Amino acid sequence: MEALAAGHFCALPASRRWYRLRLVTFAFTKMNGAGNDFVLADNRDGRWRLSTGQVARLCHRQRGIGADGLILLVPCASGRADWAWEFFNSDGSHAEMCGNGARCFARFVQRLTGARDRVTFETTAGVITATFAGEHVTVSLTEPRGLRLDEPLEAAGQRLTVHSLNTGVPHAVVFVPDADRVMVQPLGAALRHHPHFAPRGTNVNFVQIIAPGRIRVRTYERGVEGETLACGTGVTASALIAARIHSFASPVEVRVQGGDTLAVSFDADGGTFRNVRLTGPADFVFEGRIEL
Repeated sequence: MEALAAGHFCALPASRRWYRLRLVTFAFTKMNGAGNDFVLADNRDGRWRLSTGQVARLCHRQRGIGADGLILLVPCASGRADWAWEFFNSDGSHAEMCGNGARCFARFVQRLTGARDRVTFETTAGVITATFAGEHVTVSLTEPRGLRLDEPLEAAGQRLTVHSLNTGVPHAVVFVPDADRVMVQPLGAALRHHPHFAPRGTNVNFVQIIAPGRIRVRTYERGVEGETLACGTGVTASALIAARIHSFASPVEVRVQGGDTLAVSFDADGGTFRNVRLTGPADFVFEGRIEL
């Protein structure tokens, strides 16, 4: 059967019988958090059962809407939070957490439900609390774990000192003298797939110290398989590791590749971090419909 166009007829050549092609219309909202962009949709009634291929097509920048990830609003089955999400990377794979996505999701929920001061929602990484200040959102992240410092690794022909921390998803951090000169794609890909981080791999952040308490970050994201304009959990991991190594106090300001500045606040408790919070913009871009 050959599809002629959305909503048109299709012909079965052998019988010359005509059938109407039935397509499903997917309503969505496009948002971005510091340049990290997302497709969001209301799935509280459970109507959407998206395949990996459908998610990848929706996120495709030439053949779909275009996004770094897709987020569905669903009821919280556990009762631990107001709502829950289903989060997909742009390749259709699931991700446990996304800091920029969390801020966008919170404003999306606020617009849909009329929430005023705060919302809570459950992710695979844990329950997130979001509070609002105009177009800026602060999300309280799950407690970081798995801090490892000063590990020597060989990647892309270079010997690197790599630090790592899980801030909802795993992140590797490499300090560099000049973020503009880093070959993010080849070096990020080499570290993302490095055997040291097997089997699931890691996200990779290249961090430049600008001043005490201020850093710049460029991130290669797992699931996107390339550099994004920002990564909230990567910003958080980079800020916390910079605070640990360079004795930065809270908050740490982080400038991302998209040009925005995010803030990471925390309570330092000996060698651990608690009450970690990420603050930054979450902007509505447009709303639309697309046929699946």
